[in-house]
Amino acid sequence: MGFTIGGIRDHRNKGAGPRRRGRTPECTTVAEYTGLWGWDVVPGARAAVRGSGGRAECSCGTAGCPAPGAHPLSFAPTVPAGATLDDAAAAWGEVPGAAVLLPVGGAFDVLDVAEQAGQHALVRMERMGLPLGPVAATPHGRAQFFVAPGAAAELPRLLYRMGWDDADLDLRCLGPGDHVTAPPSDLGGLGPVRWLRPPTLETAGRPPEARLLLGTLAYACNRAPFCG
Repeated sequence: MGFTIGGIRDHRNKGAGPRRRGRTPECTTVAEYTGLWGWDVVPGARAAVRGSGGRAECSCGTAGCPAPGAHPLSFAPTVPAGATLDDAAAAWGEVPGAAVLLPVGGAFDVLDVAEQAGQHALVRMERMGLPLGPVAATPHGRAQFFVAPGAAAELPRLLYRMGWDDADLDLRCLGPGDHVTAPPSDLGGLGPVRWLRPPTLETAGRPPEARLLLGTLAYACNRAPFCG
């Protein structure tokens, strides 16, 4: 039984396996994330901008969806870490057109800041020789730094210890229960997510502790309003 991304069953395609459909680029991407980087992958909804008003409509089919094109498909199972190319092809064959989402809180948490601040922080981190994990940039101007899991729970304490707890920072941490859209999938009909620092065999499985990056990110966020 096949599914479209909107969840509509297409009984005409019953029995059409992933080998008949061919392996799409999304299958290869999913297999890279699961088999090479050791991440779970979740099929996600997509959004398309309709009409002159530019309103995004979600492929999930829910009227007034609060997060069009930026949430998991409720009926689609997770493709687990370690899945092979054949596994990914079989799973993605059931959800053609799905966005590639990564669940947060297992292999990594995510420090999310404005892209301008993130770019400034990256320059400083590289000059300082700080360890870096994968870093993604979203089409709506956010930079997402992958860090070791547990950062979301520790963030208030870390900010307090570093003296940034009373600063008005455009900085948050995503943790268990959150998802991020992975490159090169489209996010909310706005365009593709891209890597600023792609994952490597060394960084994907062992992203840095948040405390190693947080001071530089907080400083960049605090300075962002004054930077051109």
